Amino acid sequence: MAQQALPEREARLGRPLGSGGTERAVTGVALLLPGGGPTGVRRPSPVTALAVRPLAARLARAGRSEGLATHVVHYRCRGWNGAAAHPARDASWALEEVVRRYGDVPVCLVGTGMGARAALHAAGHPAVNSVLALAPWLPAPRTRDEHPDPVKQLIGRRVLLVHGTNDERHDPDLSYRYAERAKKVNRDTCRFEVHSDGHSLHQHRAEVHALATDFLLGSLFARDYARPVRDALAAPPPLGLRMPLASGFGTSLRH
Repeated sequence: MAQQALPEREARLGRPLGSGGTERAVTGVALLLPGGGPTGVRRPSPVTALAVRPLAARLARAGRSEGLATHVVHYRCRGWNGAAAHPARDASWALEEVVRRYGDVPVCLVGTGMGARAALHAAGHPAVNSVLALAPWLPAPRTRDEHPDPVKQLIGRRVLLVHGTNDERHDPDLSYRYAERAKKVNRDTCRFEVHSDGHSLHQHRAEVHALATDFLLGSLFARDYARPVRDALAAPPPLGLRMPLASGFGTSLRH
């Protein structure tokens, strides 16, 4: 597919939440990558960034005492656009901007839908220590000549995928296949399934946000993971890649 021309504009970081907006030193960064569509070079709708703000705010509050700064990335355009992979390039730019602003601090990439795919693609940047992919869009190759999404860039990172079993927008079986390939090159990969939930993960939002918080704090600041996360990372496939997210997760994380 020919690379689509992009209007002259730049990606940008939203205002920092957490330590990035105070005098406290920043010791870790969460970059939130919103969803989008397969194609489109128009500017993204503000709704996409607003959709990830509740999670961004939750992470910022949880990590404030540790020195976490949280930013929502604003893409140049709304689509992935084939081989151009514009959101992945914007994620790489955002990582360079984090290094420029905060120096050598670890970064967790947190993406939803198309943004999850961008996070996984950009994970090879030296600043990245972890990736959280929520309801990831990981399309299967359409032709024999088309390669599946790469996984070698995940080596050395902690990786967590979360997918609703009733997601009708992005096939959860495809994220499982991706996680299988990732686990072969990086043992620190796990995947949780949210039974009966759809693409937006609304039904179990509290549990999903608690899982995201636990994973991020454990990855960036060496806190102990909750036992289900530890078990998922340690378990071989398929167990560690089909870990059910229990109802009520987060009410007693350390038990």
